[in-house]
Amino acid sequence: MTAPTLREIARVFHRIGWLSFGGPAAQIALLHRSTVEERRWLDEPRYLDALSLCMLLPGPEAMQLATYAGWSQRGVAGGLIAGGLFVLPGALVIGALALLHAALGEDPLAAALLLGVQATVIVIVLQALARLAQRTLDGPVKPALALLAFLAIYAGGVPFPVILALAAGAGALLFRPEAPATPPPPAPPLPLTRLAAWTALWLAPLGLLLLIDAPFLTEIVSFFAKLAVVSFGGAYAALAYMAQDASWVAPETMIDALGLAETTPGPLVLATQFVAMRAGAELGGLPLALLAGGLTLWMMFLPSFLFIFALAAHLDWLRARPALKGALSGVTAAVLGVILNLSVFFALHVLFAETAVLALGPLSAEIPVWASLSPRALGLTALAALLIFGMRRGIVTTLAASAGTSALLAQI
Repeated sequence: MTAPTLREIARVFHRIGWLSFGGPAAQIALLHRSTVEERRWLDEPRYLDALSLCMLLPGPEAMQLATYAGWSQRGVAGGLIAGGLFVLPGALVIGALALLHAALGEDPLAAALLLGVQATVIVIVLQALARLAQRTLDGPVKPALALLAFLAIYAGGVPFPVILALAAGAGALLFRPEAPATPPPPAPPLPLTRLAAWTALWLAPLGLLLLIDAPFLTEIVSFFAKLAVVSFGGAYAALAYMAQDASWVAPETMIDALGLAETTPGPLVLATQFVAMRAGAELGGLPLALLAGGLTLWMMFLPSFLFIFALAAHLDWLRARPALKGALSGVTAAVLGVILNLSVFFALHVLFAETAVLALGPLSAEIPVWASLSPRALGLTALAALLIFGMRRGIVTTLAASAGTSALLAQI
């Protein structure tokens, strides 16, 4: 079969980019239909192998899978076009929404609509948590690991990267599968020169900002550089890290970001772009918002290109590493605990006007002030739970219903 031209790859992934609603599962299914079923660019085994590789890596697996598909046909140029066009439509929409969000400010109607979005986000995260738990928590050890991760981040304040490192070590020891009967093929040499060049390109903005003394932009670029390489578990785990470490992010902004990212095309981790742009708009208006958003996209997504271009040729060798598979199982279990912490964090800041800190020796945890419970937020959360869990309605329908109901209640 003749490989597609770069123009054809651009045409296909431009369309995919605008249609990639519904989160990673829907995006992976869309990529399968477009690249395997309709065009035969990848066969089924190679597609599944590539998906397995992307799930081993930090970052948005659907975007990485799109990059792999383009790379498999036309090398680095094909990968850049496919991965870039998978992200660009959603980034444009999220950017416009972030600027609109900043412009509306304290508008009462906008605040009411966003309260409905925030209440729904609590249920969306719980739904993601339930699905991931059902798929991954087999046996007694993984639930215990998830619980330990939750307690470590919620009450112990253990940094997210440390939790991931410990979980990976535990997984490599506890969940290591048997070695394959046939030895894996020898690994091709790593392209160290290319790897160094891509890493230098990725970190170039950080070096430039340190030279020109731009503290806010330096802070977000260094933060998202760290986040990009520990973002196992997708947008939910990434936002949990932000909730723990990013003092410049208001909880409500994070919740709004995730809710709006759920309704737009592209990776859910584009919520990070929304958060950065809102922070930039508050500090310096439109120019700083655009700079913050562009730098966030650079720092969050360039490593995904780096990983695919450096490791795609090692796919067979990586998949045959039992310790690596065990480590991934441990990380996946720990990410469940981290996402549970995110759902608690969101619930505290949506349902209650005030929170307090409960300290028990070296441990401390944020707890609600029950007198500050918002009946309206609680009712909207219950409505979202009924629509999603009881009536099996989709996320976009639920967000629209909850936001509309909140706007109506605000008029009473």
